[in-house]
Amino acid sequence: MNEEQAFKRLVKLTQDGQLDSIKKAIEENEKIQHSIKKKHLGKSGDTLLNYAARHGHLSVVRYFVEDMEMDIELYNHDYKRALHEAASMSQEQCVSYLIAKGAKIDPLKKADWTPLMMASTRRNVWVIGELLQHGANPTLRNKDGWNSLHIACREGHPAVVQRLLEASPEVWRTESKTQRTPLHTAAMHGCEDVVNILLDRCGYQPDCRDSCGVTPFTDAVRTGHITIARLLLDKHQASPSAADCLGAQPLHHASLSAQEGALYFLVKDLGVDVNATATDMQLTALHYAAKEGHTSTIKTLLKLGVNLHARDRKWRTALHAACAGQQADATRALLLLGLSDTQDATGTTAKQLARKQDVLAAFHSHAPES
Repeated sequence: MNEEQAFKRLVKLTQDGQLDSIKKAIEENEKIQHSIKKKHLGKSGDTLLNYAARHGHLSVVRYFVEDMEMDIELYNHDYKRALHEAASMSQEQCVSYLIAKGAKIDPLKKADWTPLMMASTRRNVWVIGELLQHGANPTLRNKDGWNSLHIACREGHPAVVQRLLEASPEVWRTESKTQRTPLHTAAMHGCEDVVNILLDRCGYQPDCRDSCGVTPFTDAVRTGHITIARLLLDKHQASPSAADCLGAQPLHHASLSAQEGALYFLVKDLGVDVNATATDMQLTALHYAAKEGHTSTIKTLLKLGVNLHARDRKWRTALHAACAGQQADATRALLLLGLSDTQDATGTTAKQLARKQDVLAAFHSHAPES
């Protein structure tokens, strides 16, 4: 058995936690004994210590560290150390052992993730607490500007969120590089319990905006999380018509993402004007739905009273939007609903914006005779 084959066998034995077989394989191969301390394996460049910690085999981890004298800070091609591995997989015994052996508590892997950040993707509060107790910093941010609270809010684990807030009561005062708060993140991902915690314990201003001007309420609506949208209205005085940087309201975002339940909620329950326009280009919700090819949403908007013939600042109708987006089904649906091909402010017809054959075919099948 050559060295490469021997290491492949060792990887399998390590993953399975077969300590006796690991010892025997190493003792029988002198070359392995000399190279095992720094050997990187596979595309990820994992060391045997990475594998052992990831799979939670404490006896194997102890053997590599104490008997084979592996450096506890060995990392793979992504700079993941053993503590990253153990924390990310909620391997409690390995986390405790590595910390006791002096592992750095906040090393950065690729994209600047710490072990605490990786632990925050899981539900294991014990691991979170162990890291925090030994000095892990929940306010550190990764390359996207997310800290551990952001990550926990995305995953929706209330107990983890509570633990992070207990350790660092001001950790919520953070924004990603696009100025998104943990409240945005929780609302977008439908994490109702976490939203409740953030509203009760943190001091977010109503309608806090990210770099695009999007509010947590808009995030909830455009992802179809109506219960959270109601929560933000009731407990946070959110505005159901707060516009983003382009003037698009939650109504327009819901049309863009085909959230028809959200459209009924906004128009029927909250009284939002279905014909409200985004201030940048005077686009209606119908324009947004047509551009994306959401034929069912188009029909829903019509039931809610949208003006089929509304024009934007360039004097373009929803039919222009559908053709510009190369949306054949939406083009066909709008023609069937009675929207005719007209010129915009520059004299361009909707048909002239079409490039795909199936979009052009919609006109041949459904446009009125000239």
